[in-house]
Amino acid sequence: MRLDRHFGSAGRCQGQEFALAQWDDEGGAGPVGRDSDLASRESQSDVPPLTNTELVQLQVRVIALENLIIALLVQAREPQLELVREMAAHISPIPVFTPHRLTIHAAAEMISLVDRASKFRGWPPS
Repeated sequence: MRLDRHFGSAGRCQGQEFALAQWDDEGGAGPVGRDSDLASRESQSDVPPLTNTELVQLQVRVIALENLIIALLVQAREPQLELVREMAAHISPIPVFTPHRLTIHAAAEMISLVDRASKFRGWPPS
């Protein structure tokens, strides 16, 4: 969705700031999720570990989502691709903060998705 549609034509920059702010704290997530989440620390500890079948299903869904995102990025214009790059740079470690391995990988994966989509630009649809 274009940010200017969501925030109004004058609010594109404001919309980007809003989106980037959500990345700063993962949308307001705290140690147990958003403040509005009903789950508490105690109830989360009662959740059994995922089975192998459930983990495989999650992997399949992630692969499907990656390919869906790539398909959408193929059709994206340069401003949207640049926004993805900006968001990846935004979540990359800042020198004064401790780098987190998963965040570093997430930023790299965002750039990878844009790069992978660029390989399909101009290809005829199958």
